[in-house]
Parts: sequence; C-alpha cells; structure tokens
Amino acid sequence: MSEAGASAVDPIHQFHIKVIQPLDLFGVDASFTNSALFMALGALAVIVVMLIGTSGRKIIPTRLQTSAELAYEFAADMVRQTCGEAGMRFFPLVFTLFMFVLACNLIGLWPYTYEVMAQIIITAGMAFSIIFLSIGYGIYKHGLHFFGLFKPSGVGPIMSIFIVPIEILSFISRPVSLSVRLFANMLAGHIMLAVFGGFCVMLLGAGGYAFLAPLPLLGITLLTAFELLVSVLQAYVFAVLTCVYLNDALHPGH
Repeated sequence: MSEAGASAVDPIHQFHIKVIQPLDLFGVDASFTNSALFMALGALAVIVVMLIGTSGRKIIPTRLQTSAELAYEFAADMVRQTCGEAGMRFFPLVFTLFMFVLACNLIGLWPYTYEVMAQIIITAGMAFSIIFLSIGYGIYKHGLHFFGLFKPSGVGPIMSIFIVPIEILSFISRPVSLSVRLFANMLAGHIMLAVFGGFCVMLLGAGGYAFLAPLPLLGITLLTAFELLVSVLQAYVFAVLTCVYLNDALHPGH
C-alpha cells in the first residue's frame, strides 16, 4: 500500500517517526529523523522572524517587525502578570518555549509536514525540564522554605495531614498534565483532519456517492480554522502554566 493510501486508512500513520539520516554515536542511536527536522525548522523559523523582525527597528514598522514586537510584548506581559517583575529573569525561557511550540504547531498545519508536538516524548521532555527547573531554583533560592509550598498558610496541624499529601500529589502530576494536554490536543486535531480527508477520498471513489464529497471537505476547512486557533491557544497555555510553576519557585510561601 502506498504512503498516501496508508495515511487515509490509518490516521496515526502521519505521526510515525522516520529516519532521514542514520547515525550511531558510541552505541547510541542518534539518527536524524523527521521529528528532529521539523523541530529544527520550528527553531529556525523563530530565529529568522525575530532576527529580521527586530533588525531594522523602523519608526513605521513592517509586518514582520510588528509581529516580532507583539510576540515579545505578549510574552513579557504574561510573565509580569503571572510572576511579577522578579519573574523576568525567566523571560528568555518562557518566550523561547512559547515561540517554539507556536512555530511547530503552525508548521504542522501545512500539508506533508510533521506535527512535532504530537509526540509525547517531546512534550514530556519540556514539561519535566520546567518542573525540575522550578524545584532546583526554588531550593537554591529559598532552601527548605521552598517545601512550604505543600503546606498552605493558615492550615492547622490536623488539616495538614490531609492537605499536604494532596498538594504533593498535585505537584507531582504537573509535568504529566502539562505534557499530555499539549500532546493530546495536537494529536486529536490532526487525527480528525486525516479522518475527514480519508472520507473525501473514499466518497470520490464511491461512484454515485461522490456528490457527498464536499461535506467532509467543508469539515476539513472548518477543522483547519479550529486547529489554527488550538495551535495558538495551546502554545499560550503551555507558556502561562510554565509561568505559574516558576512563580511557585519564586514565591513558595504565597
């Protein structure tokens, strides 16, 4: 069966990782894959937009300059509103995550591209890195006082027996929920697009039922618009939750 045919029958086929250039480093498989390619393209797109958009600094900004400045101010305001001015030390991290996730999501909407964020290992890697950073910085900055995060102020000793385990469990679940939320939303949306595309192909080859083909085509159009919104929204949600978790490292007693 051809790749196009396989994709129509199996909507998960589009998420398969394919080796572009095999590479073995001291017994470790470090092959360059389609996933790595589109991560590199996403990072490159962000670099190009920000470098070109901020290089001119014209009084009457170009569209690219306006986009770069809006993205910068949007991320900066998000950090300030969530973490305060002290959180601006983490602005480069939050801005990079926001732009990288957004770029990968938008690139993944184009035909014959690859949706990087539909791989749980990638979203989990970013999520666990954020949590480990917040724990490490919290302990470095506040010492053992950081663990006061698990005992809200005003809670008595008896209630602490119940509250503290719940807070610890909630904290442990953060990287799981952060990674699965992004992964599941991008995976589900692209599966729906593939399913509706398969409907179009099958109806066009169904003889008398070919006149129904425009219906799933309309569905694809509406879903694509919805996926564009989801792509931006999920990048924002990932970034703002990153700010929330880093705020706990900055202000563990609040």
